Amino acid sequence: MSEPLAFFLTWTTYGTWLRGDERGWVEEKKGHQPPDEVFHKHQRLLEMPCVLDSMLRQIVEQTIRDHCRIRGWELFAFNCRTNHVHVVVAAFLNPDDVMGQFKSWCTRRLKEQQMRSATVSDVRQHWWTEGGSTRYLNDEASLEAAVLYVKEAQDRPH
Repeated sequence: MSEPLAFFLTWTTYGTWLRGDERGWVEEKKGHQPPDEVFHKHQRLLEMPCVLDSMLRQIVEQTIRDHCRIRGWELFAFNCRTNHVHVVVAAFLNPDDVMGQFKSWCTRRLKEQQMRSATVSDVRQHWWTEGGSTRYLNDEASLEAAVLYVKEAQDRPH
């Protein structure tokens, strides 16, 4: 089997899309799961949900651009939203490792920004949910579809 052309990575911000959510949710190896109000109510958050404002989204976007440049990865598309991030990238690593590096570096930069404008006790500890979605893009059609979705379909109703 040949190497994928790229990966389509998606991760959510902390506390904004919990298991049992009314929109449904994704469980590894089981796929999309229906809403579960009882399960949703029993989630225990350690902090308030993380919603990224425009300044924080710009930090995430610049960090992803910089990290791709430094690592020599090809960045096809990205879109940082208030509660999730999409990235289409070609990298010669496991996609979970790529996503982990993005999340780690974004966390560093976001905390640095918070430290400049808040007291240490106000600095958020949890920015992202654990894991995320990693899709292999094995052909030009799937790559084009992912790029189109990330760049143009985010504000359209599903």
